[in-house]
Amino acid sequence: MASQRSIVFLGTAILLLLIHASHCFYLPGVSPQDFQKGDPLKVKVNKLTSTKTQLPYTYYSLPYCRPGKIVDNAENLGEVLRGDRIENSPYVFKMREPQLCNVICHLKLNAKTAKDFKEKIEDEYRVNMILDNLPLVVPIRRLDQESPPLYQLGYHVGLKAQYAGNKEEKYFIHNHLIFTVKFHKDLQTDSARIVGFEVKPFSIKHEYEGEWNGKNRLLTCDPHTKRTVINSNSPQEVEVNQEILFTYDVEFQESDVKWASRWDTYLLMSDDQIHWFSIVNSLMIVLFLSGMVAMIMLRTLYRDISKYNELETQEEAQEETGWKLVHGDVFRPPSNSDLLCVYAGTGVQFFGMILITMLFAVLGFLSPSNRGGLMTAMLFLWVFMGLFAGYSSARLYKMFKGAEWKKIALRTAFMFPATVFVIFFVLNALIWGQKSSGAVPFGTMFALVFLWFGISVPLVFVGSYVGFKKPAIEDPVKTNKIPRQIPEQAWYMNPMFSILIGGILPFGAVFIELFFILTSIWLNQFYYIFGFLFIVFVILLITCAEITIVLCYFQLCSEDYLWWWRAYLTSGSSALYLFLYATFYFFTKLEITKLVSGALYFGYMLIVSYAFFVLTGTIGFYACFWFTRLIYSSVKID
Repeated sequence: MASQRSIVFLGTAILLLLIHASHCFYLPGVSPQDFQKGDPLKVKVNKLTSTKTQLPYTYYSLPYCRPGKIVDNAENLGEVLRGDRIENSPYVFKMREPQLCNVICHLKLNAKTAKDFKEKIEDEYRVNMILDNLPLVVPIRRLDQESPPLYQLGYHVGLKAQYAGNKEEKYFIHNHLIFTVKFHKDLQTDSARIVGFEVKPFSIKHEYEGEWNGKNRLLTCDPHTKRTVINSNSPQEVEVNQEILFTYDVEFQESDVKWASRWDTYLLMSDDQIHWFSIVNSLMIVLFLSGMVAMIMLRTLYRDISKYNELETQEEAQEETGWKLVHGDVFRPPSNSDLLCVYAGTGVQFFGMILITMLFAVLGFLSPSNRGGLMTAMLFLWVFMGLFAGYSSARLYKMFKGAEWKKIALRTAFMFPATVFVIFFVLNALIWGQKSSGAVPFGTMFALVFLWFGISVPLVFVGSYVGFKKPAIEDPVKTNKIPRQIPEQAWYMNPMFSILIGGILPFGAVFIELFFILTSIWLNQFYYIFGFLFIVFVILLITCAEITIVLCYFQLCSEDYLWWWRAYLTSGSSALYLFLYATFYFFTKLEITKLVSGALYFGYMLIVSYAFFVLTGTIGFYACFWFTRLIYSSVKID
């Protein structure tokens, strides 16, 4: 009882700590801020992103106009891992005071700067900016003029196109920006809150009077005929010795959108009707199949248990058949049982992390406005869930008659994280070699190692100690000393065949949702429907459990008692289909051509698939573990 109380106390303490820490996941700009007319609005710049390379770069990696002093924003762990690098910029507006033809700086391109711009334009990089915690978006009109416009995050550095009948494609830079700041006005206080931040980029080869001295009058940006000049003027080409003027306008537009709803624009960037219909359709199919499986299993098992118990009460000397025949071997420890204990404990750690993360997200703690919050939460939850990983692996280890609990705790604490860390370190070296801002700095790498060695490892050992001190789980039936010979199996009961078949249904429960998750990660879009994601997660749990139980039941009926590892691999094989789907997604939806970018994609998807294998395998294993204990404790055995 003391050990039970201690594990409950530690678990409760961790949950309270996480709830308290959830307040730290918010960024300072998340709370509403009121602006009076004339108040300064400071625009911040974020990373340059490209869906073609997946390698982010800092804004000032290109020779853009710089403020007097570049100041980096304090960023949370999740933002750093995502490659966000938020800095100040020379763009400063005044609330509700329009500005026209503001010149930021004058730049003359040399061979290096021209090459840098051309490379970023070729790879379709986008510039990301932030105002009052709102990302900059580019509105795109739909063919149906009555429908609301679509929005894309950030504007392109430039474009590559033919111009003036020239067959050769040339590079043009977007050097004139028309910003639109939407605000919601409070009629009583005359203050306003920012509810939208849009831009329309243009490429203009500016002309001015005389030699450039910073005060010249522009001939190509007259406030009275600005729109006509922009449409008719030649674009600014990117070539050596070209002079570029970076300019901008600011428009303010009053909006009926309230501050609490200002993120709706960003969260409606995809076709919602297809999204919702696909998810609901997938859930209905999986629920229907799961219901059928559950009913078949319950009816068949009830008949089996009734038949076996009647034979015992009537003292009939009939030979046992089916799954009861292997009762003396069904709880025999599997080969390589230590590894199974480690994987089961790691899966429990994953399950706790994902469950609590989703609950936080559903409650609104981890909204997209909270940059980096989701990843930060997942990392801290993974670390603290080490307590339950150690506890689960030690409990299973002791049931298998293990005696060295420190060894199993050490393997639980290091095996999965070390594998992921090695892959992550190699990928980070590739990113660092490309001089990308996505490379994790040394300080952040040290913080990750500290979280692992300083918090996770000790908690795993504490959990293992508590779990090993508890009495061992007793089997419902005794195990024979001599293993029974397994009869020859039918082709459809071949372990490889049944394992591969078992992973199809769990993957079918998530593959529609997986498409939108991959799109949000690799195509730089927001993912926000955590309520539906939580439902899909619950359906995944049910599906993994039921398909594993069904195949385990068929296996025991064919007098094959080696179910431990097969139960884990049956639902865990869905990770194979996830990786194959990720490969299909890579070749059909992405335009990645660089070797390093492809290595990053497949490296990260390998980590995701490995984690999915551990999670689904653990769910299937524990479901089958509960099922076998239940059925063998329900029949009378001599």
